[in-house]
Amino acid sequence: MLNLGILISGRGSNMESILKSIKKKKIPINPAIVISNKPNAGGLKIAKKLGIHIEVIESKGFKGSRWQYDKKVIAVLTKHGVTPRNGLVCLAGFMRIINPEFVKKYKNRIINIHPALLPAFPGLDSQKQAIEYGTKYSGCTVHFVDTKMDLGPIIIQAVVKVKENDTADSLSKRILKEEHRIYPEAVNLFARKKIRISGRRAIIS
Repeated sequence: MLNLGILISGRGSNMESILKSIKKKKIPINPAIVISNKPNAGGLKIAKKLGIHIEVIESKGFKGSRWQYDKKVIAVLTKHGVTPRNGLVCLAGFMRIINPEFVKKYKNRIINIHPALLPAFPGLDSQKQAIEYGTKYSGCTVHFVDTKMDLGPIIIQAVVKVKENDTADSLSKRILKEEHRIYPEAVNLFARKKIRISGRRAIIS
């Protein structure tokens, strides 16, 4: 069975939706480790309550390079069996850009969720960008992580209609509900070997 590592920085709501789906036997994967770069991340308490191993690798004040930090993360993932051969890494609100060497080592084994319909509105404040641009629809995207930000092959997307009176906050809340639905679905597809990469496309069988 595959081993899952989840990287978080905050509340961990997407992490929780994935872990609860696993606990309900909906996803055939072993939740091996949750790693946070912040010791006060709310998601750590949730993971611990659900019986998942947790570890903090604090980034604030870290003196080394981004790659030196990521090597510490990789060491913990490896210790818990989340390897490039037998692992999946999920970024769930992990507020760090991971080093290209990390991405290459875990090629097509790192996935992320973004609160917009990529390739529209990459980067930060996607919901605010959507409101300001006047788009009629936004949503969320689960995608593979590659060496360029928010540009990896797309696995699943969910569409959310933008209302005339929406604020970035109100739109974010409705998008988050869809995030909680499609992220576990994407993990399930990966765990069941239902995804094939062809160029820039993630093909679902």
